[in-house]
Amino acid sequence: MNTPQSVNIVMIEDDEGHARLIEKNIRRAGVTNEIKHFTDGTSALAFLYDAEDGPAKNGPALVLLDLNLPDMSGTDILTRMKSDGPLKRTPVVVLTTTDDKVEIQRCYDLGANVYITKPVNYDSFAQAIRQLGLFLSVIQVPDPELEG
Repeated sequence: MNTPQSVNIVMIEDDEGHARLIEKNIRRAGVTNEIKHFTDGTSALAFLYDAEDGPAKNGPALVLLDLNLPDMSGTDILTRMKSDGPLKRTPVVVLTTTDDKVEIQRCYDLGANVYITKPVNYDSFAQAIRQLGLFLSVIQVPDPELEG
């Protein structure tokens, strides 16, 4: 009997205080998946696409994405992920301080699954994470016995 592979949560957030708060809220929502935290887009993209244990090479993930990063815009990362390739169907939650309707619509147009404005309202965040928990439980993981 094989157990389903756990989904990595990849958090791309440059503000350590926000990152700790987000992680605390995820844990309070009952999600125990591993969280990999990156503070800039360059290292996050390297992990997402190139790392042996990263989502492009090693199965499902959920990305929590801040739009305001020191080295690039979160929308650049979102655009790259959703454009083509192995991460096109990876769920992305955008977490940002911007509540600009145009920016929100742009993120949805680019393929974001959920958009949450910081500071994070715990109830709406927990609700979003629970919805994503449903995503996580239905993401199809390739059966290693069928590969190779």
